Amino acid sequence: MTRCYLRAKPFHAISFDLDDTLYDNGPIISAAEQALLEFLQINYPLSVSWQRADWLKLKTELLSCYPELTHDTTAARLVMLEQGLMRLGYSREESERGAVAGLECFLHKRSDFEVLPSVINQLEFLATKYPLIGITNGNVDAQKIGLGHVLQFVLHPGEGTRMKPYPDMFYSACRKLDIPLHCLLHVGDSQASDVQGSRLAGCQSAWLNPRFGGNKSALSNELLPHMEISSLGDLVSAF
Repeated sequence: MTRCYLRAKPFHAISFDLDDTLYDNGPIISAAEQALLEFLQINYPLSVSWQRADWLKLKTELLSCYPELTHDTTAARLVMLEQGLMRLGYSREESERGAVAGLECFLHKRSDFEVLPSVINQLEFLATKYPLIGITNGNVDAQKIGLGHVLQFVLHPGEGTRMKPYPDMFYSACRKLDIPLHCLLHVGDSQASDVQGSRLAGCQSAWLNPRFGGNKSALSNELLPHMEISSLGDLVSAF
């Protein structure tokens, strides 16, 4: 089902959010977090006294002290691991090594899955019509999960590039594609980051509702998407 809120203009490329738009990200992150905890408890036994809530508390504290880390999930996790291991009693050198190894463990598990063939098939069809790219706030490896051949490139925040809903990645995407901002259609599940971000940047927006693996949400009173779709199949059926 497609519901239109704003008059859409012709677009020349489509960008996709990844997490919870092209796959159900909740179980993937939970598995990666659990793998990281087990890695730390085996290799750094003093961490047995900390559970996930303790690491999240430290992460919240660090983000408050260093707001720039909010725009780089990989750097934030690396700093969290290093600082946490030091607080648990490990030396700086041990903590630095443990943080790097722990991050590698997490990132491996975080991208240890494949996007459903049905989703890949839909993207392959759309790719015959438009250039497709990814714009994500996360740090999944698009190549490893099977998206490398359908997405021309994927943009991530970090190193001075801010997360959605800031416009940085939308601006970068349109420069790389060499198209005006209004000629990019962005598809995502989040009203806060995908709809607001694309609209504030001057791009067009397709809100995926319900998100992948989630429940249908009510429309907020903020900037409206150009359209609301209930599945990627709604985009496919438009052509």
